[in-house]
Amino acid sequence: MSFRSAVITFPGSNCDRDMADALEKVSGTAPLRIWHGDADLPDRLDFIALPGGFSYGDYLRSGAMAARSPIMQAVVAAANRGVPVLGVCNGFQVLTESGLLPGALLRNAGMNFVCREVRLAVANSQSLFTAGYAAGQEIVIPVAHHDGNYFADDATLDRLEGEGRVAFRYAEPVNGSARQIAGVLNAGGNVLGMMPHPERMIEPEQGGTDGRALFESAVKALATA
Repeated sequence: MSFRSAVITFPGSNCDRDMADALEKVSGTAPLRIWHGDADLPDRLDFIALPGGFSYGDYLRSGAMAARSPIMQAVVAAANRGVPVLGVCNGFQVLTESGLLPGALLRNAGMNFVCREVRLAVANSQSLFTAGYAAGQEIVIPVAHHDGNYFADDATLDRLEGEGRVAFRYAEPVNGSARQIAGVLNAGGNVLGMMPHPERMIEPEQGGTDGRALFESAVKALATA
C-alpha cells in the first residue's frame, strides 16, 4: 500500500511546495494538496504536514488564525485518532495555537528575523519522526523565523522533559527558546512541531541531507505499522 500523505496550505504558506517535494522524493508518492478552506480530509491518510510560511500574514498571532481554519478541525480529529502530524515553523505555531501541542512561540529574543543553518541535538530518538537519528546526534538544519522563541511554564517544561517529549534542542543560541527547545512531541508521540526546516535538507544539492532521516523514519514506521 502506498504512503498517503497530505500537505495543508493556508493563505500565506510559502513552504508547502518544499514540504510536498520532500515527501514525494522520500516516499515515492506525491502528497495530496489540501486547501485550508476545505472542511474534510480524505478517509485514509498516513501523514499530515503543516508547512512553514506566514499564514494570514501572521496577523493577531502567528498561527492563531490558521488554527481556526475549517480544515484544522479535521486535522485535530485525525491527530487525536493517531494520524502522524508534522508542523514546521509556522506549522509548529499552528499546532500550539490549535491545542495539539503545549506552549507558545514568541517573538525571537533578539527581536530579529533569524535565517541561517543551525546545529540541533536530537533529544529523543525513539519517536516515529526521529528513529532514524541517534540520541544526542548533532544535525544541521536551516531556520527562518521571527517568532520561534518557544515558551511554556516551568511545570509544562518539566513534564515535557520528564516524558521524553522534547524531540530536538538547539545546540547553539538561536532565538531564546526555553531550555533550547527546537521541537516538541505530543503525549501520543504522533504530533511533532519544530521550528527548523528538515524539508530544506534532504538532498546534497540543498547543502546537506540531515533532514532526510526525519521523513524516512516516518515512512518506514508507517510502512511497518
